[in-house]
Amino acid sequence: MLTGAVANYVKHSKILGEDVEKHAVMFSAAFEAQRNFLVMACKHQQPLENEMNVILKPLSDRMQAIQNFREKNRGSKLFNHLSAVSESIAALGWVAVAPKPGPYVKEMNDAATFYTNRVLKEYKDIDKRHVEWVKSFLSIWTQLQAYIKEHHTTGLSWNTAGLVMSAPSCGPCPPPPPPPPPGPPPVLPSEIPKDNASIARSQLFAELNQGEAITKGLRHVADDQKTHKNPNLRPQSGAVNSPSKSHSASPTSPMSPPPQPRTPLLELEGKKWIVEYHENDRNLVISETELKHVAYVYKCNNSTLKIQGKINSITVDSCKKLGLVFDNVVGIVEVINSRDVEVQVMGKVPTISINKTEGCHIYLSEESLGCEIISAKSSEMNILIPQDNDYKEYPVPEQFKTTWDGTKLFTEAAENVG
Repeated sequence: MLTGAVANYVKHSKILGEDVEKHAVMFSAAFEAQRNFLVMACKHQQPLENEMNVILKPLSDRMQAIQNFREKNRGSKLFNHLSAVSESIAALGWVAVAPKPGPYVKEMNDAATFYTNRVLKEYKDIDKRHVEWVKSFLSIWTQLQAYIKEHHTTGLSWNTAGLVMSAPSCGPCPPPPPPPPPGPPPVLPSEIPKDNASIARSQLFAELNQGEAITKGLRHVADDQKTHKNPNLRPQSGAVNSPSKSHSASPTSPMSPPPQPRTPLLELEGKKWIVEYHENDRNLVISETELKHVAYVYKCNNSTLKIQGKINSITVDSCKKLGLVFDNVVGIVEVINSRDVEVQVMGKVPTISINKTEGCHIYLSEESLGCEIISAKSSEMNILIPQDNDYKEYPVPEQFKTTWDGTKLFTEAAENVG
């Protein structure tokens, strides 16, 4: 593959030149690193998981570099080419996937196809060189799937009778490389969590699960060190220290870095459309949709998103002043943790859910009047029904009256009169 499909892709990338050529050189290096890793696997027994992490790091670094290159060149006129490579490079992580590495590569190939279709749409009638580039690149993943199916159907095959390998003593081996820690699917560079909340929770649960051993890390405080028994140890400034908030950094822990600005995102990852961190953008459009697709809209403010076609579901999470217009949804539209959201249905939707939201206006179409609206912990909700080429607004009750009828509780909306 290195001398065939990959070399052919590099050749066509050189013809296009610029950023695409640089990206191809990085891609070829990552593929070469994967070959070295496979050579090593042919000669050694499968290592322990902690050793595997070290062995996989070189390839993981190359994959990350490819994705970083795309991010640093968002202004490139060949950005769709860069995205096709960047979004599918995770396929090289198949070496850490079991029991279905082949289908995993297929998913990454599909991610590339989303962007190569854009390339074809833009260039197929004006520059055939780009068409040939697309063919050469996609053929790599097709051939890789065939290779995996023949030699590693249920996961990477190690040499069970080979040498016992440990990460530190792996110097004489060919330079190893693959993605981050193994697992189905692996934690690849494009799947790194967007914040540290999940890591912090995992660490917290690990500490709590120690049981009685959790107290071993506590230090005994002598009476002469207790402030309630020694007034001279208390702060002398007269300021009252809040037990729940500290205004200065702890001397034993580094100060938390300021939040970094997030890069706006609108792209298809597998079957999910991700729309994140858009500000003041009234021209967001998703047009290439399929019935199996879902859309997740997160922290988009003062923006408008239009989704064309028919998809499975839409979730709007933590958005402010967002306008959502869509054609058809076969499942559910959810609005959660949001504020001042407007949703307009052009076709059909069976269910709309509103949860923990302040201000939500739902514009229904004639076809969607049978829609069920489910709300909880929300306020300022209005349903707008089409009437005479206009809309009539109906508020959704926020206040309820509950009574005991002798056998069970009975709850009804409390309508204000006056």
